[in-house]
Amino acid sequence: MTPPRCPPPPRGGAGDIGYYPGCSLAGGAVELDLSIRALARVAGAELREIDDWNCCGATAAHSLNHDLAVALPFRALALAEAQGLGTVLAPCAACFSRLKGTLVRLGRDPGLAERAARLAGLPFQGKVRVVSINGFINGLLADGLAGTLTRPLPGLKAVPYYGCLLSRGEGINEGEDPESPSAMEGAIKAAGCSVLPWNFATECCGGGFSMSKTEAVMDLGGAVLSDAKAAGADLVVVGCPMCHSNLDMRRRGAMPVLYLSELLGLAAGLSPAALGLDRHFTDARTVCAGGRP
Repeated sequence: MTPPRCPPPPRGGAGDIGYYPGCSLAGGAVELDLSIRALARVAGAELREIDDWNCCGATAAHSLNHDLAVALPFRALALAEAQGLGTVLAPCAACFSRLKGTLVRLGRDPGLAERAARLAGLPFQGKVRVVSINGFINGLLADGLAGTLTRPLPGLKAVPYYGCLLSRGEGINEGEDPESPSAMEGAIKAAGCSVLPWNFATECCGGGFSMSKTEAVMDLGGAVLSDAKAAGADLVVVGCPMCHSNLDMRRRGAMPVLYLSELLGLAAGLSPAALGLDRHFTDARTVCAGGRP
């Protein structure tokens, strides 16, 4: 099995796009789920949730059993393929890393594909493509979403925060410089915001240590937000539920932290409630007043 290349961006209205919400979007990151679905409706893209999807195993499964950690995302991908879904959107950065990373690992080790198929109890031909939140939104913009952004947010200064999983991973984040990624910048500008240079775009927020080493994570998140403020930003834009949790909840009140899909949704004229902004710990609704007359 040859490792799949990075797919072209999905086109709105060009058939169903498989949707893998994962545990985060079904639980603690409901606002990401709301904003992704709302933005897709605006763009005319059809999202079809994978029937009977399971947890991808992020973030700890790979440290316990490699084959089982591959079998979990393998099963979700096999289900998508069996349901006729050629492209799968995984908005959660961790889920994207596990699903896309599984495709890469299967391509490197044919024996792994056989073991994963036995564990999952499903065949998989590897015909499914996996896209991140950045790839999905950039694809929608290229396909006409930009024309629906009738309520831009001029005057707001934003910094894009990629963290670890949207900037790193050999064969996973293709076409991106791991030290200086740029996939969010065009979308942020399309929403009417200025994109500021800063130093912490790819620094780790502490990820899976949020519960076990909370103090360390608070220090890391504090450093990220301090640099954003020093750069002159009004808000931080993210694409990862864990990064959002660590910056929004662990450092509540410091600065609005918005998902990329929420920012684009506001620019499309969707209400803060429809996008889940009222679910944030740090009031993100202030960006509406700050970005518009």
